Amino acid sequence: MKFYYNLFMTTQLYNNCPPASLIRQFAAMLYDSLLIGALLFVIVAIAIAFNKGEAIESDTIIYLCIFLVVLGFYSWFWNKSGQTLGMRVWKIRIVSELGGNPSWPISFLRIIFAIFSIACFGIGYWWRLFKPYTWHDKFSQTRIIDVSSLPVEQR
Repeated sequence: MKFYYNLFMTTQLYNNCPPASLIRQFAAMLYDSLLIGALLFVIVAIAIAFNKGEAIESDTIIYLCIFLVVLGFYSWFWNKSGQTLGMRVWKIRIVSELGGNPSWPISFLRIIFAIFSIACFGIGYWWRLFKPYTWHDKFSQTRIIDVSSLPVEQR
């Protein structure tokens, strides 16, 4: 019962928040890309150490590693707090249309659709200029909101 009450209160709290601007979303992505780059640097250093100091020659392994790091990074932060570190700095948050933070499957879907949005020459992101959502927001039933008007403890 407490779970449903918290979910209802969270949904009501965020319903009044406006959509986050595309500039804030890009700024948060830039911050997050620096963190992801640092994570990849450490992972590749460890992989090279296990490869006896030799370069890793398989492109497939590198691309898979990048994909898994990005998937894990965003999914973990979104599922736990609804915000990555970049999103926290820019006072934006992801919420599920079902209420609360996105679940693991919704986070995975959102990342897959975000990659598709980028692959279409970024049209999925630029769509945000004309509608209050991006393609991956619509397909994953999530939205990015501006929480700068909320008190700090409710962000």
